[in-house]
Amino acid sequence: MKKMLMSGLVTITFLSACTDNEQVDPATDNEESVEENAVDTDDLEQDEEENGLEVVADHLEIPWSIDYFEDTIYLTERPGTIVALTDGESERQELELEEDISTASEAGLLGFVISPTYSETGEAFVYYTYESSEGQFNRIVRVVLEDTIWRETEVLLDQIPSGSVHHGGRLLIGPDEHLYATTGDAALPELAQDLTSLGGKILRLNLDGSVPEDNPFTDSYVYSYGHRNPQGLAWDTDGTLYSSEHGDRANDEINLIEAGQNYGWPVIEGEEEQEDMVSPLFTSGPDHTWAPSGMDYHEDKLYVSGLRGNAVLEFDLETNEERELFTGFGRIRDVYIDGEFLYFISNNTDGRGNPEDDDDKLYRISLSEL
Repeated sequence: MKKMLMSGLVTITFLSACTDNEQVDPATDNEESVEENAVDTDDLEQDEEENGLEVVADHLEIPWSIDYFEDTIYLTERPGTIVALTDGESERQELELEEDISTASEAGLLGFVISPTYSETGEAFVYYTYESSEGQFNRIVRVVLEDTIWRETEVLLDQIPSGSVHHGGRLLIGPDEHLYATTGDAALPELAQDLTSLGGKILRLNLDGSVPEDNPFTDSYVYSYGHRNPQGLAWDTDGTLYSSEHGDRANDEINLIEAGQNYGWPVIEGEEEQEDMVSPLFTSGPDHTWAPSGMDYHEDKLYVSGLRGNAVLEFDLETNEERELFTGFGRIRDVYIDGEFLYFISNNTDGRGNPEDDDDKLYRISLSEL
């Protein structure tokens, strides 16, 4: 059972304020652009107060994913650490992996989700990028918390394509108790339409790493395909799956995901249509970008983090309306709803933002304030 995290700012210290893994790829798309406008600190503090926002933690180092178990929030940091926040106390926990984490652009320690058996086993699942003599790949592994160190104990799925950019990386456990993962096209668009490739897909696994018998393609982890760089997943109360996806410089998408469907990339994107391909519920259009990443669902609305949009976005599934909830906090990487609160993390230390001295931060706000 989830519990509310008690209030109180946590300042997290670390030895290095940035890493060398943020060289912007020359093939710039809507996540990979360096933001030109710095955040004004005085304006930011005023916005936090006026919006009813609480800063739960600061001095985070390239945070990527949020998960919550009972009274603890877990945040992944791309260089390879996990921050645990409990009752106003913080701990940066080490992660011992079998492969060295890649320092490629957008890569590193990405998705993280607590196992349903965590109370008994201390297990979670991790998605990370690594480099070996065979090349650069992403993998999904099982990790176990021993004292304050997470250790990789089993590889569930390996050699997910990983290029200069577009690694995907989101992990969530669905209401069907299967593990879902988003994968990018590794900057090779043709992979998204190739059903023999794991790139440019939403994948579905049993928790032991095997292929579910009811997956749409025989002996395949592929749940849906034709994706460019999906980074958000969320289910509504009826078990309907939604995903957020980065477009090519614009044409970002919010999609309703159905098993076996083709979501078009690179054949169509945005408002374009073609037979046997699914167009999005929402799109930023050809002249605007959100660079959407993590997302969550609450009462017929999807809440989505925007990197280039520098905002938390709300999409109303009943009225088909969209609005910006918070702006001026820089790049937003992930959102998470627990009970009566919405949490989100800024991502200004990723080499594409303009971080303040106390960035990055975990914020929260009561849903009643929205």
